[in-house]
Amino acid sequence: MIALALAGQAAAAPARVPVVVELFTSEGCSSCPPADELLTKLLKDQPVPGVTIIPLGMHVTYWDQLGWKDPASLPAATDRQQDYGKLFGADRVYTPQAVVDGREEVIGSDASALTRAIQNAARRTHLQTQLSASVRPDGVYATLTTSGMPMEGGERLREIFIITENGLTSSVKRGENSGRTLRNDAVVRRIVVGKQSIGRLPGEWRRDQLYLTAIVQGETTRRVYGAATVPLK
Repeated sequence: MIALALAGQAAAAPARVPVVVELFTSEGCSSCPPADELLTKLLKDQPVPGVTIIPLGMHVTYWDQLGWKDPASLPAATDRQQDYGKLFGADRVYTPQAVVDGREEVIGSDASALTRAIQNAARRTHLQTQLSASVRPDGVYATLTTSGMPMEGGERLREIFIITENGLTSSVKRGENSGRTLRNDAVVRRIVVGKQSIGRLPGEWRRDQLYLTAIVQGETTRRVYGAATVPLK
């Protein structure tokens, strides 16, 4: 009787592994819209079994002088890609570029290569990461806790907090995408390093489309050891 009862119990589903996909992109780049669409697909479909894909649309600034200023371009996104250039090489700074868990870069519109990189990242041990956030009149506050694994070579870690917004639409008037209406999800609005006070939310950001992501990243290897995301509603 006991054996039958135990056999009838459903086994607990294994925890999904969080994998961060940073897409360096721009509305001024004609080869970027397919990559942006792929990022949306990763966000909504979560197509890799056992993995929670955390997409981050990093809109860089260096296309802004080439015909169309991306309204979502962010200097901190450009700085972050340049920092990865120190790891991958100066010739590996381009759009659309996807960086997966800080360790592997691929062309952001190459679905097969991106899937393989996500699968590779998911095989590595990750920290157990829990994130909570509260929106107060004076700003967004976050609490991040981690546990579970030693770092590679004992490297120091940094905590990075990122606000994203879904469902942004832009009618491009000039540049390589002139005449197109572009829709983007997981657009990075703010990047804050090492602070749990994330600052106030501008009124034009739609609260029901905002998310806060926390990344725990190695200062030397740039490896993403853990990540979590929560809505800011």
